[in-house]
Amino acid sequence: LLNDGKEHPIRWDFRSVLDLFEAMNDPNASDRERGYYLLVILYEDYEEIPEELWEDAVDKGLWFLNGGDAAVQEKGPRLMDWKQDFPIIIPSINRVAGTEVRLMKDLHWWTFLGYYMEIGGDCTFAQVVHIRDKLARGKRLDKQERDYYVKNRKMIDLEKPMTEDEEAFIKSIVKKRG
Repeated sequence: LLNDGKEHPIRWDFRSVLDLFEAMNDPNASDRERGYYLLVILYEDYEEIPEELWEDAVDKGLWFLNGGDAAVQEKGPRLMDWKQDFPIIIPSINRVAGTEVRLMKDLHWWTFLGYYMEIGGDCTFAQVVHIRDKLARGKRLDKQERDYYVKNRKMIDLEKPMTEDEEAFIKSIVKKRG
């Protein structure tokens, strides 16, 4: 319920939320554009929301994305990426859910988030996050962790999305060599 007293339906399925996260992680997007992405992707009737309520709609959308928690999380080292880690998150969520969640017609974001929160330490995703955390904090990896890191570096190292300027620079170099 927004401050206009009307209910504005949202796309609550986890797939829509993950699409939204991908759009909001665009390094070229401004905060205003990220807010617009939230409105367009999350709200089914975004074009009916008056502009003076956009800030309220974004705030309530963020509350929804945070699982019903309005508190802003403290910034720490980035340890996961929904898009990059999806292939290693899903098996763990499936184990918690007891089913293949991608085959479910609808799965509420909060249910998906609950499954995510229950992922235990005995899985690939937890191992990857543990190593990322140690690396981000400058802690030494033990021998087993180092071996795992060397063998799985592409999976463990988080990709940094390129900005438009970086992409243009790389294209200019390729063009010169081509």
